[in-house]
Amino acid sequence: MKLFKKKTPPLLFPPDRYEPVLRRSICTGETTACARERETGKVHDLMLIRTEQDLKQFAKDYGVDPSEIKTVY
Repeated sequence: MKLFKKKTPPLLFPPDRYEPVLRRSICTGETTACARERETGKVHDLMLIRTEQDLKQFAKDYGVDPSEIKTVY
């Protein structure tokens, strides 16, 4: 019986098919980091952003600049 699991690396998305976006709720202000398909516009949730540190970690994990991430509502 294992008590501790290994951390799985984050799933990387190909930049030619997906773009990183922040999806924000108008009502609650909740922010989610997502990958949006360029062709269809379909959004895949990747992680919840609660602090600025979470945003920096997302940008580091996925190799993007935080200032380049678009926000969608």
